[in-house]
Amino acid sequence: MNTKSIILASTSPFRKSLLEKLNISFTCAKPETDETPKLNETPQALVERLAIDKAAAVANQSPESIVIGSDQVAVCDNEILGKPHTFENAVKQLTQFSGKKVTFYTGLCVLNGQNNQVKSLVEPFHVHFNTLSQQEIIDYINSEQPLNCAGSFKSEGLGICLFKKLEGDDPNTLIGLPLIKLVQLLKEFDFNVLANQLTK
Repeated sequence: MNTKSIILASTSPFRKSLLEKLNISFTCAKPETDETPKLNETPQALVERLAIDKAAAVANQSPESIVIGSDQVAVCDNEILGKPHTFENAVKQLTQFSGKKVTFYTGLCVLNGQNNQVKSLVEPFHVHFNTLSQQEIIDYINSEQPLNCAGSFKSEGLGICLFKKLEGDDPNTLIGLPLIKLVQLLKEFDFNVLANQLTK
């Protein structure tokens, strides 16, 4: 039994609910990081760097823990798209996505605060959108209010009405945390998820 504590370097309710699927004990902490992209930084490099930065920021406060960091961007027509924040931006994003493939890149980092050992990766996930009418877009945004979601939709909810098909190794990646890869990385840090189950 490994008693090392796990910290999720995120205040995202979506990532928290994903990690809860693993039924392990963990706490959440807000990482203080600058998320500004660097000049000519690729989407993949950006999300991997930010995942590492978030984990490192929290590990500095809790050096005895294993810290999980994650970051995600959507890319369409070679443009990085974040959270819309406003109704108008959400309409603009979904109008741009209509009939196209959008790739989500999720950076994942696991950091051992005791020795600063870092393992990180980038997991892609592709979403193929239906051709959407303006009314469908407006109806969807009014129904689900996805203004705090990268790409202006919630794939775990009504967002599925917008899709033609999904391509990727792990559907959890699209929501913000690639659990299959996370379980593998934790095992490399001698933390076995199945051996550390919370009792029901």
